[in-house]
Amino acid sequence: MIGEVDVFGVFLRSELVTSTAALILTFGVNRILIRLGAYRHIWHQALFEVALFVILWFLVVELSSSWIL
Repeated sequence: MIGEVDVFGVFLRSELVTSTAALILTFGVNRILIRLGAYRHIWHQALFEVALFVILWFLVVELSSSWIL
C-alpha cells in the first residue's frame, strides 16, 4: 500500500484514510446491530465495538491494497 493518498491536492496518510473508512463502516454496522437487537446477547458492548472496528479496518486495508495493486 502506498504511504500517502492525494485528496484534492492534500496528501493524507493512508492509515488516516483507511481508519476513517473503517470508522464509518463501524457506525453503519452498529446501527444495523442495534435495530436487530443483537446487543442484548453481547456481554461487553464497548469491547465488541473495538473488536469490530479492528476487524473492519483490517478488511478495508486488505481490500484497498489489493485494489490499488
